[in-house]
Amino acid sequence: MGQLSADAMSRVALIVPAGIADPRRPSGGNVYDLRIAAELAARGHDVTRHDVAGAWPHPQPTDRARLRASLLCCPDGGAVIVDGLVGAAAGEVLLEQSDRLALTLLVHMPLEPAHTASETAALRDATRVVVTSAWSRELLLERYPWLVRSTISVIRPGVDAAPPVRPSPGGARLLTVGAVTSLKGQDLIAAALARCTDLGWTWEVVGAPDIEPEYVTELRAACERAGMAERVRIRGALAGAKLHAAYDKADLLVVASRFETYGMVVGEALARGIPVLAPRLGGLPEALGTVASGQTPGTLVRPASTAALAGALRDWLTRASLRTELRERAMARRETLTPWSAVGAQWEQAVAEPLAGVA
Repeated sequence: MGQLSADAMSRVALIVPAGIADPRRPSGGNVYDLRIAAELAARGHDVTRHDVAGAWPHPQPTDRARLRASLLCCPDGGAVIVDGLVGAAAGEVLLEQSDRLALTLLVHMPLEPAHTASETAALRDATRVVVTSAWSRELLLERYPWLVRSTISVIRPGVDAAPPVRPSPGGARLLTVGAVTSLKGQDLIAAALARCTDLGWTWEVVGAPDIEPEYVTELRAACERAGMAERVRIRGALAGAKLHAAYDKADLLVVASRFETYGMVVGEALARGIPVLAPRLGGLPEALGTVASGQTPGTLVRPASTAALAGALRDWLTRASLRTELRERAMARRETLTPWSAVGAQWEQAVAEPLAGVA
C-alpha cells in the first residue's frame, strides 16, 4: 500500500464521478465530496478534483481508462481520496497504483453483490477506508469479515449553521427532501397521508424527478386517487437559497427511505430546529441522534410501514404537546451538531495519518 510522502501532504487529489456538481442531481454523497474538497482547501491544502466520466458503478473499459489516467496524474506518494462509486467499481485499477499512492477509499455505501470482487480489491489495496456512519462500518465488517475495524475511519457529514424556523401553530407543513425514487420511499409517505386526509396538512416534495420518471408518475397518480393532489407539491431538485427557503417553511421533515447509510437531510432539518419523522433503519438513527435526556429530536418508526408512518403523522398533527416537546428536543440537538469545519479537520487527520481511526 502507498504511503504519504512528507512533501505531498499539502496536496490532495479527489477522484469522483463526473456530474457531482450538477444542481439538477443533488445527493448527500455529492454534497459530501464537494465539501471535503472545500474544507481541505480552507485548511491550506492544494486540492485537485478529478471528475471521471463513466457509467459508474458499472464502468466500461473506456471509463476504467479515464480513472487510470486520473491516477497517473497524481505524483508519487500523493494523497488520493477516491469516491467508492468509482474506486470500488474498478478495484483492479486502484491496485495498479496502490504501491506508489496513499489511497483513501471513501465508501458512501457498499456496492451491489455483483461488484464484490472489485470492491474487495479496492478495500484490500487502499491505505485507509473512510465511511460516513458507524452503521456503514458495521455493514462493511459484516460483508467483509477480514477487514480490521481499526482501519476503517468513520467521518460523519457536517452541518451548516442555519437560523431556527418559526413553526406554524398546527405543524401542518410537511417536507421531504431527496431524489424522488423508490429507494427514498415517497410512495410510502403518500400512502400514509392518504390515511390522514381528514387532517389539515400540506406536503412539499423536493428532489430530482427524472431518475425514475415512471415512479414519479405513479406517485402523482396515487395522490390524485386519494383526493389530495392539491395538497402535495412535487417541486424537483432545489439548491442554495431555494432549498433553504423550503426548509424555512417546514414544520416536520418526513423521511421514508428503504435504505440509508446516514441521511444528511436529517442534519439539515435539525440545524433549523425542525423535528424529523424517519424509519429506524441504516444510519438514520445515528444522524438523528439524541439530546442530553437520551431522547430523540423526532420519531423513529418501523421501516417500510405505511401504518407506522400514518400513526406517527396523526400523532404529530393532533397532539400539540408532542409537537412542542419534539421541537424543544430538535432545538437542543441543533446545538450539538458537527460543523463542516470539524469534518475538514477529521479528514486532514485521516489523510495525513495512515490508518487513523476517527469515530
